Amino acid sequence: MDEEKPMTEQAMETITTAVETTRDAAVAAVKKVRKAAKKAAKKVAPKKAKKSSKKTAKKSSKKAAKKTAKKAVKKSAKKAAKKKKKAKKSKR
Repeated sequence: MDEEKPMTEQAMETITTAVETTRDAAVAAVKKVRKAAKKAAKKVAPKKAKKSSKKTAKKSSKKAAKKTAKKAVKKSAKKAAKKKKKAKKSKR
């Protein structure tokens, strides 16, 4: 410690340097964490996108299958009704 400076001034200098060092370390740590988070997000995001697109594709294909099944049932019912009408007409 410097004998010529008062104790309070020396203490303040020490505290100031400690605070500055801590702040610099914190800023560096935050930068590293952000960088790592970005890397992780890049790796994870495409997988999630693929999963969600797969899920939506599954759902839409199921819906489409249900619709076509319903339409097919309706069409076959209509055809059957027409055949019955034709059969009745031909019997007359």
